[in-house]
Amino acid sequence: MNKINTRIKRTLVTAGLASSVALLNAAEQPKEGVKNNPLLTHSALLFAAPDFSCIHETDYLPALKAAIQAQRKAIKRIVDNKQRPTFANTIVAYEESGRLLDHVSSVFFCLTGADKTDVIAKTEKEIIPQLTDLENEITFNAKLFSRIKYVYDRERATLKGEDRKLLDEIYKQFVRSGALLSADKKARMEQINKRIAELQQQWGTMLPDATNHAAVWVDNKDELKGLSEADIAQCRKDAERRGGKAPYCIVIVNTTQQAILTHLENRDLRRRVFEASLHRADGTGAFNTYPIVVEIAKLRAEKAELMGHKNYAAYSLERTMAKTPDNVYAFLKQLIAAYRPKAEAETRAIEDFARRSEGQDFRLQPYDRFYYSAKMKQAQYRFAEDDVKPYFNIDSVLVNGVFYAAQRAYGLTFKERKDIPTYHKDMRVFEVFDKDKRPLALWYCDYFRRPTKRGGAWMSSFSKQSKWRKQQPIIYNVCNYAKAPEGQPTLLTWDEVTTMFHEFGHALHGILSDCKYNMLSGTAVARDFVEMPSQFNESFATVPEVFNHYARHTKTGQPMPEDLKEKMLKAINFQPAYALGENLAATCLDMAWAMLPAKNVPTAGQAAAFDREALGEIGLLDVQVPPRYATSYFNHVWGGGYAAGYYSYLWTEVLADNIASCFAKRGALNPEVGQDFRKKVLSRGNTKDLMQTFTDFTGLKTPDVSALMKARGM
Repeated sequence: MNKINTRIKRTLVTAGLASSVALLNAAEQPKEGVKNNPLLTHSALLFAAPDFSCIHETDYLPALKAAIQAQRKAIKRIVDNKQRPTFANTIVAYEESGRLLDHVSSVFFCLTGADKTDVIAKTEKEIIPQLTDLENEITFNAKLFSRIKYVYDRERATLKGEDRKLLDEIYKQFVRSGALLSADKKARMEQINKRIAELQQQWGTMLPDATNHAAVWVDNKDELKGLSEADIAQCRKDAERRGGKAPYCIVIVNTTQQAILTHLENRDLRRRVFEASLHRADGTGAFNTYPIVVEIAKLRAEKAELMGHKNYAAYSLERTMAKTPDNVYAFLKQLIAAYRPKAEAETRAIEDFARRSEGQDFRLQPYDRFYYSAKMKQAQYRFAEDDVKPYFNIDSVLVNGVFYAAQRAYGLTFKERKDIPTYHKDMRVFEVFDKDKRPLALWYCDYFRRPTKRGGAWMSSFSKQSKWRKQQPIIYNVCNYAKAPEGQPTLLTWDEVTTMFHEFGHALHGILSDCKYNMLSGTAVARDFVEMPSQFNESFATVPEVFNHYARHTKTGQPMPEDLKEKMLKAINFQPAYALGENLAATCLDMAWAMLPAKNVPTAGQAAAFDREALGEIGLLDVQVPPRYATSYFNHVWGGGYAAGYYSYLWTEVLADNIASCFAKRGALNPEVGQDFRKKVLSRGNTKDLMQTFTDFTGLKTPDVSALMKARGM
């Protein structure tokens, strides 16, 4: 999951996603020219969903500027209040101050990721510095912080529940942002924040361009031998969409390895695809993100040092479940110790298998691995992905799988709403109803890839749940599935099926939130907890009742034969060390950069060597198992909010496996278990200690690491 950039979330630190947008009051009325802006007026749609039928690209910039001014005025009213600071007139007022800005920005930043046109990119370039300025103004407003501190010092002891939690979060957020720093250090922190914002904006523009540019053009259909006719048709379609430089085009996705390598018989083409992915942004071609990377790393390290920490990792981890870099490394080293011998054995086995057909002199390369591993798996299980894809029609997976599991576990039902406009014609919208048939939320899905969409898959919201604001959640999922040619069904791989379940797990975390304050609701939790509901939701994909309900042949409607189903499920964990290894390698790269003092950050020219050295030191330098993301295209770290946080995917996988074990023991689709999980975990947001939230449901005091290895078949 990728949420709105951490930097922007801090800018909008208390801003809620207004379901009924609080229109600008008399003191906040915008200038002539934006009065009728659809982003600044109340939407008549259900839950005040954004009305994309009347929102134009040119509306975003004036709306964002007006909303920035509205928050400035709201903050000024708090500061100028002559009354004694109280929880109501300072903390709650602050929570509400950015309500309009959050509404507008939530819609805008959805498009920067999902449909970034030239106009949207230009708007982003202009507005990011202004948002950063606002962030700095708020963070370093001494009078505002003095009021917050006054309430913290005098009222905290008497506050309870979510009120105390809201106060704690706001106070600590200001402290962590530098509110207690000396004047000269505050000034430097402002400079750092502004420059990081500029650099992340540059990253957000360069990386999608680099990935699109890395597409591999193919002149001859014969080179595509091994692909299905549907896949070849997709390559032809992708070529047409990208200008038709050649008859066929292989699009590069966000990860290092490319799924298409599983099928390509042409070894040279496999090499070209792999190298295009690996070198998309490292300076060997037209794009080089390393200058951005090293400057961000140095600035983050300096920021941490200003705050009294040895490095950015120590600063960043302070408010997570893991707490410290030592705890993260202890966790990782447990996994690495178990992983390495299994990874080495897997590589030897694949190379030995390949030599049966290619000769004893054959040397396995990373671009060969997926191809021969797939053949090996087919030989062992008599199974191939193409055998099962006809059973994974995207519509059936969604309705008969994802929705069905949510209905069985939580009592939710879904109704498609074709009357609610979207920002792209490929999107769908569903109204979500609770078990008592009460309208609960809106959920949007934007599943198909296009050049204007960044890679990956994520969840976010147009509106978060808040009882204080009487607002319902409006949640969306974005993925990058290849849309089938007109008239043909879109079929998914197994990985894509689990991705759909994964992202909907995030969506459920937002949909089922039951919190008082916007700031604390839904997915507003530490990143080493936020991935748990999504990873847990993947487990429903293999629950027999759910699987048999959605895995039906797209032409005949027949369920997947039991023998094929058994083969596929056994094959899921075929050679599991690789997937763990590429994740571990990416995690360790992230940590290595975050552990550096500012003075030790390498130059752009040294960055690639630093990566190799870091992986070598921890025992993960293996050409056969490259990191899932190399530093030069590691968007989680340099473009998003996961710096010193990518470990959270593995950490939360452990949590998720522990949760899944509890469900399995009590009944995976038992409504009582689902309601218990909903009550104790999914509904709670960030209203209590997250380890306690985990313990409340599982009974475990600490996560059981062994569960991950067992779940992965290791």
